[in-house]
Amino acid sequence: MRTGTAAPKPRPGAASRAETAAYGSEAVRGLGTVRVRHILHSDWDSVAALERDAYAGLGLSEGPAALQSRASASPGTCFLLDVGSRTAGYLLALPYPAFRYPDLEQAQGATAFRTRNLHLHDIVVTRTLRRRGLAQQLLRHLTRTAQARGHERISLVAVGGSERFWAARGFVPHPGVVPPGSGYGTGAVYMSRPVPVPVPQHEVS
Repeated sequence: MRTGTAAPKPRPGAASRAETAAYGSEAVRGLGTVRVRHILHSDWDSVAALERDAYAGLGLSEGPAALQSRASASPGTCFLLDVGSRTAGYLLALPYPAFRYPDLEQAQGATAFRTRNLHLHDIVVTRTLRRRGLAQQLLRHLTRTAQARGHERISLVAVGGSERFWAARGFVPHPGVVPPGSGYGTGAVYMSRPVPVPVPQHEVS
């Protein structure tokens, strides 16, 4: 990841509206209704704008086609964050072999890797709503998804000095995995953490 801090068959990178409806919403104090859902084709202009704002200054912006290709490979692990009627953030993740990461200069192949490692490629929250726990909410949602799909680890590439942010959330650095000239910028660090084992829910008799 580059993170700084059915009816008809869905279009590439989009999930069906039936799948989207399966995701609930919750009220967050001071923000109103916050909802995490799958990404629809109509969302990509908003996603691309958020991505440009987050990464253009770091020289790491991929562009709409590359972003959509990541989601096309694994639409079930890519999510949009709505706050009220506003698109407030997104998360892109896809199965990817451990200690490897997507090439930012190439689009993703249409078929995801078969691996127990889930790579958190990108997570962005709009600037005006940062430090409100929304990134953590997206991460929790991804963790539950990883558990349900049988993934054993979540990996990412921390960029822009965000290593401490991810270390505080249980991610461990693996120095040397991302070499200089990889396209992820100076100081990029590959990190990973295990997916927690779900705690069984016991019925109360």
